[in-house]
Amino acid sequence: MTEHFEFSIEERDQALALYTELKEKIAPSLEEDDEGRIRSHLLHAIEQNQVKRDTFGLNPIVSSLQTALLLIDEIGLRRDAVLAILLNPSVEAGFLTIDEVGTTYGIAVGRILHGLQRIQELYQKNPVIESENFRNLLLSFAEDMRVILIMIADRVNLMRQIRDTEKEEAKRRVSEEAAYLYAPLAHKLGLYKLKSELEDLSLKYLEPDAYYHIKEKLNATKQARDKYIEQFIAPIEEKLKNAGLKFHMKGRTKSIHSIWQKMKKQKCAFEGVYDLFAIRIIIDCPIEKEKQQCWQTFAIITDMYTSNPKRMRDWLSVPKSNGYESLHITVLGPEKKWVEVQIRTERMDDIAERGVAAHWRYKGVKSSEGGMDEWLNGIRQMLENASGMEAMDQFKMDLYDDEIYVFTPKGDLLKFPKGATVLDMAYHIHSKVGSACTGARINNKVVTFRQELHSGDQVEILTSSTQYPKQEWLSIVKTARAKAKIRLALKETQQKEALLVKEMLERKFKNRKIEQDESLMMRTMKKLGYKEASDFYRDIAHETLDVQTVFDKYLELQQGEKVITGDNIARSAEEFVLEDFKGQQAVQNDDVLVIGQDLKGVDYQLAKCCNPIYGDQVFGFVTISGGIKIHRCDCPNAPEMRRRFGYRIVRAKWSGKGSSQYAITLRVIGNDDLGIVNNLTSIISKDEKLVLRGINIDSNDGLFRGTLTIMINDNTRLEALIKKLRTVKGVKQVERI
Repeated sequence: MTEHFEFSIEERDQALALYTELKEKIAPSLEEDDEGRIRSHLLHAIEQNQVKRDTFGLNPIVSSLQTALLLIDEIGLRRDAVLAILLNPSVEAGFLTIDEVGTTYGIAVGRILHGLQRIQELYQKNPVIESENFRNLLLSFAEDMRVILIMIADRVNLMRQIRDTEKEEAKRRVSEEAAYLYAPLAHKLGLYKLKSELEDLSLKYLEPDAYYHIKEKLNATKQARDKYIEQFIAPIEEKLKNAGLKFHMKGRTKSIHSIWQKMKKQKCAFEGVYDLFAIRIIIDCPIEKEKQQCWQTFAIITDMYTSNPKRMRDWLSVPKSNGYESLHITVLGPEKKWVEVQIRTERMDDIAERGVAAHWRYKGVKSSEGGMDEWLNGIRQMLENASGMEAMDQFKMDLYDDEIYVFTPKGDLLKFPKGATVLDMAYHIHSKVGSACTGARINNKVVTFRQELHSGDQVEILTSSTQYPKQEWLSIVKTARAKAKIRLALKETQQKEALLVKEMLERKFKNRKIEQDESLMMRTMKKLGYKEASDFYRDIAHETLDVQTVFDKYLELQQGEKVITGDNIARSAEEFVLEDFKGQQAVQNDDVLVIGQDLKGVDYQLAKCCNPIYGDQVFGFVTISGGIKIHRCDCPNAPEMRRRFGYRIVRAKWSGKGSSQYAITLRVIGNDDLGIVNNLTSIISKDEKLVLRGINIDSNDGLFRGTLTIMINDNTRLEALIKKLRTVKGVKQVERI
């Protein structure tokens, strides 16, 4: 909540003193009349109280002057950005318009203010600040990169000022944003000093006990650290000088935030962090000798001190993606203490200290980055080059040519490739939402599901229970995820159609009093030119194949089987008996092979291709090796065996009552819901006469496919089990394989 206020005498004096300091620093970059206009504006705002205090009760005029000084000193910005930040309090309070600013101070200043206004609008949508997507969207919303730099400087200044505020909740929120949003942005731009300050202040406000504990420990050990460093580097310095190397050395103490992160990661006390500081050896040499002299230094140090190979980091041979080059080693120094040593050249140190844009100042060194980092590096270079500030005005944001960011109605932020449509977003939310999508409401305007999305859109998906996925949808979506889900949905639709068509054919066969044989139906499909049953059923469903054509072809094949005569007739299993085979007789119970009885001289086994169990309709097949394989009558290989080797088929049946257990495999398909697999296995485990021998589950796009291997007594119990498994919520299909 903001409130009007009057300047106190102290605030007025502070503002004037800050402005005097600012004027001296910015004067060279100002245009004619700039100084007079901005001074008059500030005095008028002070006298007329044309501003409001912020959430913490801070004076916005004073804060803007402090931020402007920070922009100059720490980042190097000049006229346009400084004028924009000074004028922003009056624009936010409604006493000045962006158009008026643009007319008076120029288009560039107006554009920066417009960018600041858009960022404020983005904040009002209240997305998840902690997400990487939000950082990227914030960048894409900034029409001018200086908007982001102003926001970083403003947040650093705010973090400095809220130390003693009593508004703890607001202080916590601001500190979290500094850690999750602004510190990473500062790091991307090479503003390492500001990044460390933001992280340390965030820790100070969010976890004060940890902050002050580490700070006190650092202060207590500073004298001892300095003494140890002198003792450690003295012999190294002598050896490097004797080797003829030009160099200088410096120490670096870890930031409080970095130490705290290491303590948490390693789950240790302050004393357990052995790399509180690092020794930097910076070599002065030409680029062509960099690697040679760095490795020479490495050899000298490791000859003197034992190194820890697990702690070695070679970013010399393969630099980091952000261009960082250095050789890090950890050695055991005097008093058995571990010390980190960083070896680099002047050029590498310049890059490490001032950001990856330093790459561009060295010939023959190319940045390996692309996308966001390369773009930000370009901006960083412009900021470091005073003459490059004019180019900033023509610089177009091309970072997000390949990405867009949109909001859900609840404020959640989603990222998609450029060109993504409403349908992509619908399938991103859920498969069912995508399959039922009819369109969307984008920024309160109803559009079709073909509509392309744009960064900043707020999208509400519209659905209908009568909608279903179609083949043409594959050309509408851009994401691989949506395409995969559409293909899966189309496959499920085809499976449902196939079941309906199969049931319809069975009814029509019964109505015509034609006995339907599965193997003959498969032959009918092949005769009609279909390799896959799914294609056959799909064409019947879509009426591209006439049902009468199917009947005619089926009856034709059926009649052909009946009229075949001769010695090589492929008869059914019921027409065969076990006859003289290699001089052995196995005639018993009317020439039927009785499985389970002790048939002397007869070797038989249960076929692996169909795994018959007690109660299945079976037949025997005489193999070349002399044994007999028992197959189910509906075995996938049965039609071919009957057609080609009918003379080797024998009748078979089970003896008495089943007393053995047989291994069978079930294929189960269903929704990948929480607990569904547990429900399936629970049904099996509750039956004492069932034993689960194996389970294999694969999940993809919301569906799971699995196989269950079970030891079971007979097919009656198997049928009962399958019925139970089909009743489990979410199970779509259970079949024996």
